[in-house]
Amino acid sequence: MAGANSGSPQFMTNVTGNQGSPSQPLIDDIEYDQIVVSDKKSWKNFFSYLGPGFLVSIAYIDPGNFQTDLQSGAQFKYELLWIILLASLAALVIQSLAANLGVVTGKHLAEHCRKEYPKVTNFILWILAEIAVVACDIPEVLGTAFALNMLFNIPLWCGVLITGLSTLVLLLLQQYGVRKLEIFIAVLVFTIAICYFVELGYAKPKASEVLRGLFVPQLKGSGATKLAISLLGAMVMPHNLFLHSALVLSRKIPRSVAGIKEACRFYLLESGFALSVAFLINVSVISVSGAVCNASDLSVEDQQNCADLDLNKASFLLKNTLGSWSSKIFAIALLASGQSSTITGTYAGQYVMQVARAFLYFFLMFNFFLMKLARFQGTSIFLCRDFLTCE
Repeated sequence: MAGANSGSPQFMTNVTGNQGSPSQPLIDDIEYDQIVVSDKKSWKNFFSYLGPGFLVSIAYIDPGNFQTDLQSGAQFKYELLWIILLASLAALVIQSLAANLGVVTGKHLAEHCRKEYPKVTNFILWILAEIAVVACDIPEVLGTAFALNMLFNIPLWCGVLITGLSTLVLLLLQQYGVRKLEIFIAVLVFTIAICYFVELGYAKPKASEVLRGLFVPQLKGSGATKLAISLLGAMVMPHNLFLHSALVLSRKIPRSVAGIKEACRFYLLESGFALSVAFLINVSVISVSGAVCNASDLSVEDQQNCADLDLNKASFLLKNTLGSWSSKIFAIALLASGQSSTITGTYAGQYVMQVARAFLYFFLMFNFFLMKLARFQGTSIFLCRDFLTCE
């Protein structure tokens, strides 16, 4: 998909030893596996930039977002849809700034933090960023485990282990090029979208009420403000800034003013497209929940489920009201959401770790010293991820 007008390959391969071959293009100062963007102006270059936005958009449609969306629709129907619209617009602005940072400077946010801030500040930023990644990963892993339980009756604890193992396996796609991982995540995003658009067909919400909820701000009823804050909180993904600023570096762009401007413009369009898909998915979740839980023919059991709706109860609710296939479709969407968001969250954590690279080197050297000391003194030392204990 890289610029069709240039003879450059889309992925860089190791050119060592091939420099004498006339059929191999010679490109200097390029990282392994970078995607080469043609230096000729063309709309086809857009396809070279397509990909990072989908990895970023996953954070806005993870199981945590679904949980909040379900509760919003169940309690207030479509009245809080405008929160999703505002949050999505804000996300586009913030993510575009993060992408521009990487494009213009050639360094991602973690590298800038490490360079610009003192060590103590960097350490605090690292701790906060790691906490944010872990906090986002918990509902993602649990959501995937719930989905496996709904589809295959796998116990939750087994689902958690399978999710962790599958995440590590799927991250190996990086070895075959960043484009492979981007395509895989994009497929999962469109899987989620298709599943919820099908759910919309089952639920049949009123279009006029949905549009009113999108464009008429209102906070009516007890708990509306609290749930609106929850919706905004679910859309705040600080680790996404580290991830987006790093993903854009996977492209080898022309380092001219025109080339940089083109990259920023295409990344804005690409992010807007991916976040628009995420926005439509969130609107679909709230609309389905609002239509189902506010129907006039709900049973007493379904009304109780709607009063305190979560991911697990949503499956039974959809099965009772819209049919068994609706429940399965919801589980497939939840599985795709949980698995993809777990992958991108872990991927973001790799870049966050670079904030504290100096501290990690220090700890490794300190551990090495303690191990040598333990051998000398005959003691045993057990190394954990976050601390050291000696016996």
